[in-house]
Amino acid sequence: MLVKDTITPLSKVLSQSNEEGLNKTYIDIIINEEIPVLCINKTAKKKRLMPFKVLHDNRKYFWQFAGKWEYFFTGESISKIKEKSAVKTGAWDLERAKPEKDEEIGELMPVDEAETEQKIDGFGNEYKAITGMTAQQRVKCLNDDKDRLQKILISRSRDGMVITEALVDTTKDAAMINHATLEDAIRLADDEAKKLTQDMVNTTTEMVRTSTQLISEDIFSNELMNTLVEKSNGTIVQHMTRVYLNGIAFLTYYNNLVSTSSAIQKLRVAFASKFRQHYALLLPHVGADFINLERVFYGGMRAITPDLYFKWAVGFLVHDVGKASAVEYHEGAGTYDRQIVVDHVKQGYKSIMTKTNYPMEASLITGYHHEYYGDAAGYGYFRAYLQQYKRINPAAKQDYCITYELEPILDYQALAYFPAKVLEIIDVYDSLTDPNRVYREPMLPFEALDLMQAEFIEKHLKLDPILFHIFDKFIREKYQKS
Repeated sequence: MLVKDTITPLSKVLSQSNEEGLNKTYIDIIINEEIPVLCINKTAKKKRLMPFKVLHDNRKYFWQFAGKWEYFFTGESISKIKEKSAVKTGAWDLERAKPEKDEEIGELMPVDEAETEQKIDGFGNEYKAITGMTAQQRVKCLNDDKDRLQKILISRSRDGMVITEALVDTTKDAAMINHATLEDAIRLADDEAKKLTQDMVNTTTEMVRTSTQLISEDIFSNELMNTLVEKSNGTIVQHMTRVYLNGIAFLTYYNNLVSTSSAIQKLRVAFASKFRQHYALLLPHVGADFINLERVFYGGMRAITPDLYFKWAVGFLVHDVGKASAVEYHEGAGTYDRQIVVDHVKQGYKSIMTKTNYPMEASLITGYHHEYYGDAAGYGYFRAYLQQYKRINPAAKQDYCITYELEPILDYQALAYFPAKVLEIIDVYDSLTDPNRVYREPMLPFEALDLMQAEFIEKHLKLDPILFHIFDKFIREKYQKS
């Protein structure tokens, strides 16, 4: 249902005629009363209600910065501000903030009540159709997507638009189908759930194997992919799609780099001056002089085998399926809730581990991709398991930072699992550059890289320094080619 309401730019309401230029009385009222802001995307014409405090906490005086979002108060909000400010002496006259009839936004602007007042659905409208499908219909959809990719692969087409559109569409479908099916399976006993999900697991795995053969590190540009990803209106689906495609592209780049160049030797040469001090913090018992690439990478730094590559690709695709009950933590009308964020990792790990026959590698990627090398900001199952292990084995030490294989992480010989550390980097980068974030303008790629180096490595050691160094190279080279 469409309802009409007068709307007024925040800049009119929150400015005042004095030297300070800001009405802090109103700002305090708006925060205390949890008054929402109507955010309107100038390009896509999307409308969303967001708490003023969330926007302000993420970027102080956000309404003063030009960008693709414009910010308004509704007539109802203006009335509430006026009412609450009436008791304060010298309150600024709100009458002067009313929109004039000849303003570009118009005196009256339609506001889609259903769109702005409902909680943002992170899986979009397409997801509703998928939830109404039977298990057989979902598997058929995945099979059709797999056939579409195989036809492109057989044709040897190198049309970037055709390939990228197919990759985006099929990834999006697989993410939503896996999520919907796991929502059904979570209510069943484990054996029964695995029967329900088995065909989906098999078909998704086949589709992933085909899609990875079409993904190269430079086959598509970020601009093209973002345009196609936005065909879905679900923020979580868009994120999962971008992370999967960029993640596989990066793994391809990584393999090409360490297999066909002197990259590893160059890292050895630069290790003492560029990286050792970071890893010495992670392995203090080893001694800085004894920390080298073989201590960072269990068994030495090397290319990823095809078997692991495909298992990790599946993990990248389903890494956020646990957001079943947390669809609003990124973009919703509520304030940030850390417990909801933590729960999405737990739910994803449990559902993949106990309700499907996906490989354990996929489960660990889902459960371990926010560990952040034990930093207080991180979370996940591994640190809890590690603490329990240390209580039983107080003298135990982790002598390596990263492992490619499962056994060293399960035996607590290493601090982190290689694909989970890769996914952490991709996840943070996507969060910073996400074109659809309401509460802040997206960063440009190089801005995001600089911030990640400063905040996630130098200030707080959360991301892996060597893997981030390679990722930085990957992004910069991709943009040089485009």
